[in-house]
Amino acid sequence: MGNVYTLSRIRQGRTNYRKREKLLVGRTDFVSVIVSSQNVCAQVLAPQKLGDKVLASVHSHDLLSFGWKGSLKNLPACYLVGLLLGKMCEKKGLKHVCLYTGNRPFTTRIAAFLKGLTEGGVTLPHSSEVLPDDQRISGTHIADFVNSMEGVPDKYRHQFSALMSKGLNPKDYPEHFSAVKNAILESNLHKLSKMRQNLDVDERGIS
Repeated sequence: MGNVYTLSRIRQGRTNYRKREKLLVGRTDFVSVIVSSQNVCAQVLAPQKLGDKVLASVHSHDLLSFGWKGSLKNLPACYLVGLLLGKMCEKKGLKHVCLYTGNRPFTTRIAAFLKGLTEGGVTLPHSSEVLPDDQRISGTHIADFVNSMEGVPDKYRHQFSALMSKGLNPKDYPEHFSAVKNAILESNLHKLSKMRQNLDVDERGIS
């Protein structure tokens, strides 16, 4: 049965077993992050033969507890998910991990997540050259794009209607990002824990 399951995951491109073997042999805690078309989910896991043990996890919906009104999947959101996970790891005494992407490609949004994770206090092997700069992380490029569209208000309202319905002027993205970032850095995570008690949080491994 185990062999059938393994072959199935290989055919589906869901697991890279060569990378998995290295994690098991090295007994290294690892971080796995999935950026979907809707949100971001990241977990720190301890590799085990019978299934990975989740040590800490963050979903981009958790950012709402800190007042986030922006996208749940863009570069700023990916950074903030990483930062929040870093804070959570710090609280649990998790200091060193490695990145496991499986068969998924390494993207700019994953790089943004890594930047947040490392600035949250977690160390892991990476090259600083692949990390996005602070302006893109903060959403300055979004505000600049909005300013360039001031001459076409109808297109502006249509493209950013979702943000504006939440009370966020896209011109204020960098300031809003900074406010939420500071809220995460200053938080003791009690508010997040209380919110999660009222939710059915999925703690299964995502690798």
